[in-house]
Amino acid sequence: MSPRSRSIEEGRRGKKREAGDEAKAVDEGAIHPKYENIEDIPGVGPATASKLMEMGYATVESLATAAVNELVMAGMTDKAATRIISLARDATEVRFVPASEILARRANIQKLTTGSKSLDDLIGGGLETMTITEFYGEFGTGKSQICHQLCINVQLPPGKGGLGGNALYIDTENSFRPERIMQMARKTGLDPQKVVSNIVVAEAYNSDHQILILEKADQVIKSNNVKLIVVDSLMGHFRSEYLGRGALAARQQKLNSHLHRLERLTIAFNAAAVVTNQVMAKPDDFFGFGAYPVGGHIVGHRSHSRIFLRKAAGGRGNRVARLIVSLDRPEGECIFRIAEEGISDAEEEK
Repeated sequence: MSPRSRSIEEGRRGKKREAGDEAKAVDEGAIHPKYENIEDIPGVGPATASKLMEMGYATVESLATAAVNELVMAGMTDKAATRIISLARDATEVRFVPASEILARRANIQKLTTGSKSLDDLIGGGLETMTITEFYGEFGTGKSQICHQLCINVQLPPGKGGLGGNALYIDTENSFRPERIMQMARKTGLDPQKVVSNIVVAEAYNSDHQILILEKADQVIKSNNVKLIVVDSLMGHFRSEYLGRGALAARQQKLNSHLHRLERLTIAFNAAAVVTNQVMAKPDDFFGFGAYPVGGHIVGHRSHSRIFLRKAAGGRGNRVARLIVSLDRPEGECIFRIAEEGISDAEEEK
């Protein structure tokens, strides 16, 4: 073959390789396309998209992390749900990051004071944002009182132990009292009327309504600069509606999804989450605390810090807080005080 013929042949081969690379890129783009909205995903029409958004799946990323049975509730078949989730996952970038990046991200975590220095020290300087803190105990031990105090403290500037934001209070037991908020707010130096107006309250009438409130909370949190989400109490409706062992699996499945949603909201908006929990007695437990949180392992695994509250001996408004579980703190306990002016250290009574 002459040099000229060889040059022509190599040129043809080069063009074929370029055309092959372009075709491969097109094929890869077709296999892993990027979707801006859930409506862009093949098979998701306006009606289906509307149902999905009502269920809290407003982004492609949320669909990528959904379970098939959750989408079946939107009215689609198992096959269609599997296909949509697969397409959403293909379009979502999976990132592997070094631990140093996680460490840098955690530098954005803020702490919210409870009003008691001893209680703050017990949990590492206050309630962390991007986490769920659980308070549980018998009735009258101060769970709702702490929630009321936190709704006030979150409005303080960061330099004074607050987060400079507002609160969302999901009330499942008719326990929210604005009069008590105004009473406790006077000690902080904030305007009581303004403090009350900065708390968004949603009353949950049953467990499904409680779940729906949290699924619809994104816009409320964003537009109201919410930095604290309170669920008081977490298990009240679930405990009364799902009776017997036959309903246990369905209850725990819904509860798990509910807590995952709460955790995602805290991370997305750098907010703190607080849930209160009821207890059950174990008469045959002679060496334990005598009261144990309901909700099983699902609640235990999703709560980053679990604090058991009980009344202190001698009364006078003193309470004992025991840190049962924490990701980075040892077990321990402290005494704090609940008085007319709010949460404080027990020593302040002297």
